[in-house]
Amino acid sequence: MGAEEPPLSPPQSPLQPENHPKTPPSEAEEEQTAEYTWPVINYTLPPYRTYHFFNQFRKPTKPNNFLKGVKWSPDGSCFVSCSDDNALRIFTLPYDENGNLLSTCSFPEDTDSYDANVVINEGEPVYDYCWYSNMSVSNPDTCVFATTARDHPIHLWDAISGQLRCTYRAYDAMDEITAAFSVGFNPLGSKIFAGYNKSIRVFDVHRPGRDFQQHSTLQGNKEGQSGIISSIAFSPCHSGLLATGSYDQSTAIYTEDNMELLYVLHGQEGGVTHVQFSKDGNYLYTGGRKDPYILCWDIRKAVDIVYKLYRSTETTNQRIYFDVEPLGQHLGTGGQDGMVHIYSLQTGNWVTSFQAASDTVNGFAFHPYLPMAATSSGHRRFEGFNDSHEDSILGGDENCLSVWSMYPTAVDDGATNIS
Repeated sequence: MGAEEPPLSPPQSPLQPENHPKTPPSEAEEEQTAEYTWPVINYTLPPYRTYHFFNQFRKPTKPNNFLKGVKWSPDGSCFVSCSDDNALRIFTLPYDENGNLLSTCSFPEDTDSYDANVVINEGEPVYDYCWYSNMSVSNPDTCVFATTARDHPIHLWDAISGQLRCTYRAYDAMDEITAAFSVGFNPLGSKIFAGYNKSIRVFDVHRPGRDFQQHSTLQGNKEGQSGIISSIAFSPCHSGLLATGSYDQSTAIYTEDNMELLYVLHGQEGGVTHVQFSKDGNYLYTGGRKDPYILCWDIRKAVDIVYKLYRSTETTNQRIYFDVEPLGQHLGTGGQDGMVHIYSLQTGNWVTSFQAASDTVNGFAFHPYLPMAATSSGHRRFEGFNDSHEDSILGGDENCLSVWSMYPTAVDDGATNIS
């Protein structure tokens, strides 16, 4: 008899590329992650700008290269921006040899603080993008994020090299690729949930290609959600719930395991563009386009709106991102007035605001561990015949990206200070 053939190995997971050696986290990193909590912020003191970026978004071929949001990686090591030139730029926080963050005084004011580490160009306008839920720089295998763009499948990108890891493809009735309008990883990082027109498709992260499960958001009795599913969010308390926002001005709550529709929320004046759970998973916050209010819902009752948070978004179709701080006590949001407004989530009352840009602030995100936040700004401009060349020249506070440092009420050690 011949030698026994070895068993066939399973296909390699896109989260385990051969060119990235796996680096386990050190004991110090594991201990810090387990014990560290976000500091209590003194919002009576306005934050100060630590890093600023605008020159990288100035292009002769695209003078109004406005931004479309900014998102921190789950481990807080970097953040990704999206802009109208169909590019995603990844910026890693700069540390010195002693492990301290470099201060803003290290960079000239008339230039960018530093260059993006990675620039990824999509072929068409980007609809949505999100980080892998278990991303950690200590394990390069997990340093990936997903994007969806017009007429393209879902792309999974390597955040370190900028290379394409794999694609997840959905097809329509004509067997042509159809693009997702929203994407999100479930908390375990095993599935990609993608929003389409009146449907949600679920892909297995470890099985790229055209295999997926499809779930209609419109039930046989016409209940549910019609229109484009524009945003997806998962409950952070591992309750197995997810929320989806639709351009039909509704938000729906589903169970993750079988996509059972629990209830549909109505009350947004415009198409829902962003949804996010509270840190305890009991409340849901929703915002829409051409709608000046973020609505707070108690998903344990899901009958009435708890309160409304105002922001200046009455006349824009842009997706204006908001974010809940890691402590879960405050929410920050931008608007057309160039301001960032901070609200108390216990009372729904306004706490403070600060000027982040001289343009629409369309992105706001708290750092997951440090007392910092990131903002992005810009909007689509339609130049008329009477607009002069001087009026069309943008300054450093328009179409820009900024990182802000906040003041903790108490600092136990120097770990969170920017020296």
